[in-house]
Amino acid sequence: MNTLRTTALMAVMFVLFALIGQALGGTGGMILAFLIAVGMNGVSYWFSSSIVLRMYGAEEVSRAEAPELHDMVDRLRQRADLPMPKVCIIPSDQPNAFATGRNPANAVVAVTEGIMNTLDRDELAGVIAHELAHIKNRDMLTSTVAATLAAAITLLARFGIFFDREQGFVTSLLMMILAPLAAMLIQMAISRSREYAADRDGAEIAGNPLGLANALRRMEQVAQQRPMRGANEATSHMFIVNPFSGGLSGMRKLFSTHPPTEERITRLEEMSRGA
Repeated sequence: MNTLRTTALMAVMFVLFALIGQALGGTGGMILAFLIAVGMNGVSYWFSSSIVLRMYGAEEVSRAEAPELHDMVDRLRQRADLPMPKVCIIPSDQPNAFATGRNPANAVVAVTEGIMNTLDRDELAGVIAHELAHIKNRDMLTSTVAATLAAAITLLARFGIFFDREQGFVTSLLMMILAPLAAMLIQMAISRSREYAADRDGAEIAGNPLGLANALRRMEQVAQQRPMRGANEATSHMFIVNPFSGGLSGMRKLFSTHPPTEERITRLEEMSRGA
């Protein structure tokens, strides 16, 4: 269901881009905006791993330096039928983790010092399996495509006033305001869908949905009490829980890259009962 939802949302994004592009910029403006967006996000896709790892001071660790962590990642990646990713540790006391890399052969799993000191073995395995699921599902590529389309729509909206189109001023103004908002909402919905999918697939890789459910509960509690120092809002979507997390309700759900943690836990508990 999450795969179908992601595909449907991506299709809506493509249609929105085509309609807005044709209306505001015509074929030429649409192609120009798309090429600019591809260039911007292509660079991000190719170099994002090194940038974000440097941003958070993540250091790659060898098997000799972190044998238990390496063994756990190795065991789970074999179950997921993935090549061995690089393993990095982030010097932060908040329990959190993320995966990055443009493809499985260049993947990185990064965990904080806090997660190593907070979670038990089953909970940590659930988190690592979740990150491996992101790698296996190539969610980095999915998020880049979504970001490219959203950026292209935003560019069209910002520069639409310079195109000589037949729409009235009010219509063009509304499109320039509403189109980027719609693109952002769809992009956020795609991100939430991929988190649900990584939860499900990660639970299957680890073989224990409750391990991940308990980990999410613990990490959310700490994130609410102690936001990650030095974290950047632009990269918060990469982490398994939002490092600035607070309760999500009402309209805030629509503008979040992460589903509400309580809903993720509920799904995992239902998955455990079903198993």
